[in-house]
Amino acid sequence: MTATYIYWTSTVLLSLLYFASAALYVTKGADVRKAQAELGYSASHLVPFMIAVKVLGPIAILSRFNLGLSDLAYAGIFYHLILSGLAHLGVRKPKGAIPAAVGLMLLAGSFLTQNMAREVPSPYAPGVTVQQTTPN
Repeated sequence: MTATYIYWTSTVLLSLLYFASAALYVTKGADVRKAQAELGYSASHLVPFMIAVKVLGPIAILSRFNLGLSDLAYAGIFYHLILSGLAHLGVRKPKGAIPAAVGLMLLAGSFLTQNMAREVPSPYAPGVTVQQTTPN
């Protein structure tokens, strides 16, 4: 029962973090582009792409309409958070890496407890035993 609470709490908080970030990208686009330029990214087409990713990733995890897509969303969010944190650390702005660190903790809580809270288990998360059959 505790794992279910951990799963839903971490998943909802991670989703809110991503949805709030997407809203920030929509409402403060110029500021986001400026901040990305300070991190060494100057691609103006990155902002609309990131808005879509920051909305669709959590939706895939929350809805879990396709298990493979949900697992891919976990992987994508993991890499995004790692790269975001490293980008901030790389320009010596460690305070900017705090949301990524919090997101990684929430992501770990969600991913590691998903099989205890969801009906259809992910083959990649802990807690799944896979039976292999060998031909006779």
